[in-house]
Amino acid sequence: MTIHLPDSEGRLRAYDPRPEPLALTPGAPFTSRTVFSAAHVVADPFADVSPDSPAAVDWDATLAFRRHLWSHGLGVAEAMDTAQRGMGLDWAGAAELIRRSAAEARAVGGRIACGVGTDQITAGSLVEVRAAYEEQLALVEESGAQAILMASRALAAVASGPEDYLEVYGHLLRQAAEPVVLHWLGPMFDPALEGYWGSSDLDAATDTFLEVIAAHPDKVDGIKVSLLEAQREIDIRRRLPQGVRCYTGDDFNYPELIAGDEQGFSHALLGIFDPLGPLAAEAVRVLDTGNVVGFRELLDPTVELSRHLFQAPTRFYKTGVVFLAWLAGHQSHFTMVGGLQSARSLPHFARAYQLADGLGLFPDPKLAEERMRNLLSLYGVDR
Repeated sequence: MTIHLPDSEGRLRAYDPRPEPLALTPGAPFTSRTVFSAAHVVADPFADVSPDSPAAVDWDATLAFRRHLWSHGLGVAEAMDTAQRGMGLDWAGAAELIRRSAAEARAVGGRIACGVGTDQITAGSLVEVRAAYEEQLALVEESGAQAILMASRALAAVASGPEDYLEVYGHLLRQAAEPVVLHWLGPMFDPALEGYWGSSDLDAATDTFLEVIAAHPDKVDGIKVSLLEAQREIDIRRRLPQGVRCYTGDDFNYPELIAGDEQGFSHALLGIFDPLGPLAAEAVRVLDTGNVVGFRELLDPTVELSRHLFQAPTRFYKTGVVFLAWLAGHQSHFTMVGGLQSARSLPHFARAYQLADGLGLFPDPKLAEERMRNLLSLYGVDR
């Protein structure tokens, strides 16, 4: 049946939902690329909390979503910014999430890597920042998960220049038990990270970033670059030491970066692979056969949805990700920790629904339509 959706100018326009979803089934792990989905957390809708209260998480639904991703062959990047790290999920909640998800990964044979940051402190000296990183690194290593060294707001605030980044990261890499992933998150995802690696000049920051890696190539499994600049990622990728992977975090240009060129390719660690999980997995399995054209034919049409969800202010992309998880039936409600479900507009939701439905992402299109109608009714749309 036709549904009427508000456009960006507030006018209702008719849309006929897709009757059938894409036929996507679970499959084996990939052979040509290492692919992680940064997964969201499911809030407990019945918890009596306020937006600034500690996160109340529905652990059963949160872990069930991770099993869904693992079943399609994807790895899970846990306790990252997609999980609202620093935007509703504090360190205590993240620590519990890491423990539970790592245990679940062991139980089902899923691959997992977990974010290591400094969000148990808001400010401090370099010594205090280093100690905060060490505490989190120890917990992740004890859980049996791979560590992802995330960018630190506290380090960005206290560092006086590139040498401070070299000192802190060098110390952490020397003591890491296993190779880690280094994460460079741009200020479009978190404004507090402006000038990371000691400079707002991205060329200078890149040099410092690569200097850290060059000094410890045996302790760096790979890097995750989230700057939304495809050519910069390619340039960085080509300068990495042999054996150090590049995991694209570019939610605007991921198909071309994963496909690669004659000089190399990117693996993936992406927030957009939360809602795209089964479709992304199918595309990578096609790529495993050497069929780059088929890979691009599956994944290129998803870029419009991704760019919509990650439009400025980019840091609120999590709202669209959880919205689509609700429509897809992965959770029973559209509630987020920190009350972040209010961070996007009704026209934004309507367009996200239309784009995702057009891609066939909803396992039950009728359920998605019914839930979209319920949301429209809540906002006063009565047809």
